Amino acid sequence: MTARQGALLVAGTTSDAGKSLVTTALCRWLARQGVAVAPFKSQNMSNNSMVCADGGEIGRAQWLQAVAAQVEPEVAMNPVLLKPGGDRRSHVVLMGRSYGELEAGEFATGRRVLAEAAYAAFDDLRSRFDVVVAEGAGSPAEVNLRAGDYVNMGLAQHGRLPVVVVGDIDRGGVLAAMYGTLALLDEADQSLVMGWVVNKFRGDVELLRPGLRTLEERTDRPVLGVLPWLDGVWIDSEDALAVAGWRGQGPPRALGSTLRVAVVRFPRVSNATDVDALALEPGVVVEVTADPDVVAASDIAVLPGSRATATDLAWLRERGLADAVLARARAGRPVLGICGGYQMLAKAIEDDVESGVGRVPGLDLLPTAVRFEPDKVLARPTGSWRGHEVSAYEIHHGITHRLAAADDVEPFLDGWRRGAVWGTTWHGAFENDAFRRAWLAAAAEQAGVGYVPSCGPGFLARREQMIDALADAVEEHLDTAAIWRLIEGG
Repeated sequence: MTARQGALLVAGTTSDAGKSLVTTALCRWLARQGVAVAPFKSQNMSNNSMVCADGGEIGRAQWLQAVAAQVEPEVAMNPVLLKPGGDRRSHVVLMGRSYGELEAGEFATGRRVLAEAAYAAFDDLRSRFDVVVAEGAGSPAEVNLRAGDYVNMGLAQHGRLPVVVVGDIDRGGVLAAMYGTLALLDEADQSLVMGWVVNKFRGDVELLRPGLRTLEERTDRPVLGVLPWLDGVWIDSEDALAVAGWRGQGPPRALGSTLRVAVVRFPRVSNATDVDALALEPGVVVEVTADPDVVAASDIAVLPGSRATATDLAWLRERGLADAVLARARAGRPVLGICGGYQMLAKAIEDDVESGVGRVPGLDLLPTAVRFEPDKVLARPTGSWRGHEVSAYEIHHGITHRLAAADDVEPFLDGWRRGAVWGTTWHGAFENDAFRRAWLAAAAEQAGVGYVPSCGPGFLARREQMIDALADAVEEHLDTAAIWRLIEGG
């Protein structure tokens, strides 16, 4: 087809209104038509991130949007990534690389260098792709942040972008939220808001029509469509440890064959998307918890990644969760540590970089020691375990060293297994279907559960089905002709 060019900003009435979902859907819808499309988000605040082919780090949501667009993810798609390390500070990743710390008082005004980098990245993508679909952050009506904004209306003004505002009707009050969003903007920003998209609607849309007509009359902007609630459709989470939309499907299972997995909810959890692949499997029930009794009673306990390993380890001890993990290990019941969770399993941790606490004792469940280094490891390793090929990614400051040789220790990816305690720094390893299913079978045997892994569709296939379902919803429920006019006409 003839290339069609332009750009669009997808904003939202609130966080989690569906901006990421709609951006992902639009990227796949455009890619299906042969359009070279790139996703973009000026600034993302998330501890869920991914490593690009060039070794740069971006938010997981933008990485998934590039997958939806069927293009190689790159750092220009998310030039500024803020990774919260505490309530008042965030680690800054600028164009894929560590840049420094941002204090809470600087969030309102931002840093000029970050805005300049974001605008330059957007302009670069716009010069190389037919269409750029940009995602906002939070709400454009956060007028207290407008002076330093380069993610919402600041970006829209820079690129003269038409803005579509998404609202989550499942929360209630969506029409008022849309009307209020427009009302709070100044006249210049109002001029760029071009329409509304209602998200997560359940029921008969005809009952909603009178309200939509009133919204159109009061705002003089069209409703571009109503997206239904889509069961089993989700996108990689930006800012919470929530086992996303996977719900394993399969035939009825025998009593005692369900595998129960407890994932510890760290205060500063990082790359929590690792557990989504476990929750994909029929017969595997994943619960995210901070309850020691749940951790003790589960068949498998998982310590996921952490943005503040030493601090979260102290929290683990304070909550009694460390005692539950230690008791499991003594009883030969499976414990899995991933990245920060793996580091906690060491004999000792020395951290003058991430938390500045110096040397602290670990859980001493693996014969390892961890030292945090200033340079962050960003890599996309490959390897194997028991004959199963694995591709993954690494994002960490902590370097793990083995202390001494031992007959009861088995290599596990880049880490180790001792008895029923398993650890690796590799994120994304469990997205490899054969490896995931083999490991679940091994862990189930250690737990004494008669679990039999599935042989159904794998993780990547299910994710592609989900993205296509989003694009199908765009084609069926949105005014795509109007969206094209916005993209091309500005």
